[in-house]
Amino acid sequence: MRRSWQRGCWLALGVAVAGCTTVGPDFVPPVTPGLEQWHEADGTVLTRTPAGQVRWWEAFGDPVLTKLVETAYQENNNLKIAGLRVLQARAQLGIAVGYLYPQVQQLNGGASVTSASENAANTRAGDLEFWEYNVGASVSWELDFWGKFRRAIESADANLLASIAAYDNTLVLLVAQVADTYVAIRSAEEQLRVARENVALQQRGLQITEARFRGGDVGELDVLQARTQLLGTQASIPPLDTGLQQARNALSTLLGRPPGGVEEILGSQPGVIPAPPRTVAAGAPADLLRRRPDVRQAELAAAAPRAAVGVAEADLYPSFGLTGFFGVVAADQTDTTRTGDSGIGQLFSSNSVTFFGGPYFSWNVLNYGRITNNVRVQDARLQQLLVNYQDTVLRAMREVEDGMVAYLNSREQQRILDATEASARRSLTLANIGYKEGLSDFQRVLDAQGALLQAQRQVVAARSTTVSSAIGIYRALGGGWESRPGQGFVDQATRDEMRQRVNWGDLLDPSATEPPLKGQDGQWPLPDR
Repeated sequence: MRRSWQRGCWLALGVAVAGCTTVGPDFVPPVTPGLEQWHEADGTVLTRTPAGQVRWWEAFGDPVLTKLVETAYQENNNLKIAGLRVLQARAQLGIAVGYLYPQVQQLNGGASVTSASENAANTRAGDLEFWEYNVGASVSWELDFWGKFRRAIESADANLLASIAAYDNTLVLLVAQVADTYVAIRSAEEQLRVARENVALQQRGLQITEARFRGGDVGELDVLQARTQLLGTQASIPPLDTGLQQARNALSTLLGRPPGGVEEILGSQPGVIPAPPRTVAAGAPADLLRRRPDVRQAELAAAAPRAAVGVAEADLYPSFGLTGFFGVVAADQTDTTRTGDSGIGQLFSSNSVTFFGGPYFSWNVLNYGRITNNVRVQDARLQQLLVNYQDTVLRAMREVEDGMVAYLNSREQQRILDATEASARRSLTLANIGYKEGLSDFQRVLDAQGALLQAQRQVVAARSTTVSSAIGIYRALGGGWESRPGQGFVDQATRDEMRQRVNWGDLLDPSATEPPLKGQDGQWPLPDR
């Protein structure tokens, strides 16, 4: 009897496995809008050579910027949160994989007391009060006949890869934010330098005016106008200093530090705005599909519900499985056992052994409205994400084109403003000479001072805009995340803290969270084309 039961179970398992199939659509990379070349790439400043942007911030030649980026990579809190989401997705993938194996694997036992009603049916021949004890193991295994669990693994796999892409995208944005904030700090320092330089120039002008007023060469109006202009320039310094301190505080937050935590890196002396690179390798639009993490994230976000469609469709068909129990059962305070022996001491005797098992199937034959509409829900969600992917690609292309035109025009503006500043400085020199010699009135000096201050401010703003535009191109091209692989998603201190709370096994090791890519060739079909 036992052998025939075993043969029946293995036969059922063999038939089920042999007939296993996978329902639902397979992953197919979504169609992307085509663009052969960037419209704004001129071949000189913006080249069409393949973009090499692993550490693009080093192209600015500023060691302080490099140090800030490296520090942010280690200490930024938003990046740490993104890394922890990768670990979460990796653990969820492990849960999905576990469903391929027997879903119920339990050791169980218990003791219960029964006191039956004397007026109940079929109680004359049995004991009304007795204890019963049992110890055993239960197994239940729903076979993956229609690929439901395999589709769930595909979905979890895609979610893991999407979380990694989200981490990479956070890294891209973080590096750009650090660089932009650093440029804002240096720009504010430059604006302060310009303001203080003009304060010094205007103070000397005021001194000249006061001397001529005391000599009776000019009226009091010249003195008042000179003082008014000086006070106006001095009044511009406090807001500039406020902006500088706020930018420093913002940078401290990006580095995961309290306000004032970046002084040791920035240094005590004001710096200069870093010079933009002579050329930027823009590559081709198709490179975006490989480089930009948000594009990869959008594609993988569509892969997960595609697999979920298969999970939903599997509920339309019957499920097959195996179930069984093996253990020992004994009763106490009874004289109706088959052997005549009772008591807990008989629990582990050979006569107490019990088992059952065999194949089973279940089929939700009256719930097709619920199931079919769930399939439709998943398909509608899939279609939304496919459209979102196409929109993400279009927005990525637009950001690159916008960055290119901004960078080219800002360079041209900077060239013109540099010439304007030189002209304004020369005009002020001539106006001062003419005023000293009595050849012109003081209004020309005031006009020249105001023109110089405005030109200098515009030059600083243009330099800042040019550098920020270059940063924007690198961000739009998805540069910066390539330095991540092999570094891990969580820093060592966080890993140690998590290990003290929970047994993470080897999942906290840097290599454990590298994407387990799957597909017919062993690789997930990422947008590498």
